[in-house]
Amino acid sequence: MNDRLAQPKTKRVLRIISVVTALLLASPVLAQPAARTVDPVRVLVKRLDLERYKATIKGLTQFGDRRQGTARNRAAIDWIEGQLKSYGCTNTERLTYTFGDEPVHRVAPARAVVDIGSDEPGLSVGGGRSRGATLQTGVNSNPNAQPDARVRALNTPPAIPGPREEVYCTKIGTGHPGEMYIISAHMDGIGFGEAANDDGSGTALVMELARVFSSPDIQTDRSIRFILWNNEETGLNGAKAYVDQRAALQGKESPAGSGRYPEPKWLGVIQHDMMLFDHGMPRADGSMSPVQRPEADVNIEFQSASKRAAQSQELAWALHAANERYATDYPAAVGRHMTNTDSTPFMDLAPAVSLRENDRGAQVGSGWDPQWHQPTDLYTTYSDKDFLLGLNAAQTTLSATARLAGATLR
Repeated sequence: MNDRLAQPKTKRVLRIISVVTALLLASPVLAQPAARTVDPVRVLVKRLDLERYKATIKGLTQFGDRRQGTARNRAAIDWIEGQLKSYGCTNTERLTYTFGDEPVHRVAPARAVVDIGSDEPGLSVGGGRSRGATLQTGVNSNPNAQPDARVRALNTPPAIPGPREEVYCTKIGTGHPGEMYIISAHMDGIGFGEAANDDGSGTALVMELARVFSSPDIQTDRSIRFILWNNEETGLNGAKAYVDQRAALQGKESPAGSGRYPEPKWLGVIQHDMMLFDHGMPRADGSMSPVQRPEADVNIEFQSASKRAAQSQELAWALHAANERYATDYPAAVGRHMTNTDSTPFMDLAPAVSLRENDRGAQVGSGWDPQWHQPTDLYTTYSDKDFLLGLNAAQTTLSATARLAGATLR
């Protein structure tokens, strides 16, 4: 073809391309950058707030140590239930059981070792070898060791044998309501303090997760149950009563054809027990650092001797992965010596892990937390960095559970 004949045609094509490009760029859709996909898990994590977390712990401490079998314990259960309902977790229920006399709490050597799964208070149990300086650990049983007259008077009435209750509520899954994850902590304490860390910190964490997941703009594919155990300090009795009463009911639709599952199948149990204090090991003279150590982390533990060890380890690493992606300040560490906490009665029946401030056997049991079961376990004992460690544990569990349960925004 003659070059002079082809030139006008080429110019016309270029003009057409130019006009079409200009029209496309003027389009209101293409003129704007593509919208980024919203990560629902990150949205949920941002709804956690340090001041709200602290306020919930503070609210729990108004009941003193919340010792099981006392009026202050029952008042705390009523308060917890009221808070859950105010969050929108309105389908609250109570499990009732009977408990007798408390065991004798005795001081024990820091490294006394008994069988895995033992719940005898004051013993460091379940494996894990301590290193460095260690201190004796035990339970303060003397009310006069509490110098605050208000707290001392509040904690003076003793536990009385008889009926016990513990409260829980459930986020119902929209796709698989007959399957659930259990998020838990124990609300009772001992030691004649305020049980701010053991286990107000874990109880407040579970309550804050119930608040976030109960928002009407959040739905989950699978159910999530938020449980506040009673009688942990006497030997995990509240958790054991739950397992005894409800394990056989798992996954059964009741009434038939209703689409309701009073006890969904347990996909995993995530327990929280002492979340705040990671100041390192005792010094050679028995003193402790007054500040959070730079290496502070969230300890995620499973029990390697359990029948569900492989699944529990998988759950632990799912929490670890969520921590890496969503926690703001503190990393997580995975260990294999879960013991002496309310996930223990579940560990042969379902994947079960616990989150703590330190390794239970090698660290907490060796004096790494001098407030453990002592009058000094008060709200005012802890700094914002201590509370922030607890908030990072909340971020870890919330993000992992949101991913596992299939959380989405409406």
